Amino acid sequence: MVDLANLRDPVVIAAFAGWNDAAEAATGAVDHLIEEWGAELVLEIDPEDYYDFQVNRPEVGFDENGERQLTWPTTRVYVAQPEDTDRDVLLVRGIEPNMRWRGFAQELLDVVDESNAQIIVVLGALLADSPHTRPIPVSATSTDEALSTAWSLEPSTYEGPTGITGVFADLCGSLGVPAVSIWSAIPHYIAGSPCPKASLALLSKIEALLDLQIPEGELPEMARAWQRGADELSEEDPEVAEYVSSLEEQRDTADLPEASGDAIAAEFERYLRRRNKNHPDTP
Repeated sequence: MVDLANLRDPVVIAAFAGWNDAAEAATGAVDHLIEEWGAELVLEIDPEDYYDFQVNRPEVGFDENGERQLTWPTTRVYVAQPEDTDRDVLLVRGIEPNMRWRGFAQELLDVVDESNAQIIVVLGALLADSPHTRPIPVSATSTDEALSTAWSLEPSTYEGPTGITGVFADLCGSLGVPAVSIWSAIPHYIAGSPCPKASLALLSKIEALLDLQIPEGELPEMARAWQRGADELSEEDPEVAEYVSSLEEQRDTADLPEASGDAIAAEFERYLRRRNKNHPDTP
């Protein structure tokens, strides 16, 4: 079992299924990290006090030995110790609770406190007027002034209802641990299925902010398959095609951060790091 008190410069990356997770983009990103990094399960929150099992029902299935098992909906914490890096990562993969949010958040805060985590990254995804033919928009905000300045983050100006992501990030700030929220914008007209393209966009933003190399695995191919499916949907329905065209025009006339010199330079630096790792003898 990993000792949380002896982690190396740990960072927490959290995502919660539900209201904050359009097209499963946020939880999909954390699931990818758990699998690619071979993360170890270190904690399961007791779901009895936080979930309505008529809303989030337990599931019956079979384990790797073919034995029938019952799995309760809950939030789990994993520890990943990626190679070629000097920091460990706590991965929180959960479900937005149905009740007792403050008690739920406090249990996670206890983990943050025990691990002496240096920063919290909370992932989310929302539906937006975004064309599927363009890069998925990703925004990063923080209420921590020092972190916003150091990472050139956007100021958080949102006012209105929030989910467990907002509650958790706010309470982390009260603990003295800076938190950053990273959100992807999912094309609302094609949000009925998981969007690996958005998960990949979230991971790219994490990689850029934390300078942490993230293995992509099969996610790029899954994103391309999603793109092909979205293209086919657009081609088969003239009304959808016309709507997408109007969104493209709006997007292309906007001032795109993806096209900025800094963004292009950062993307090129990530490409070089990947190339040097995969081909160390290449000059």
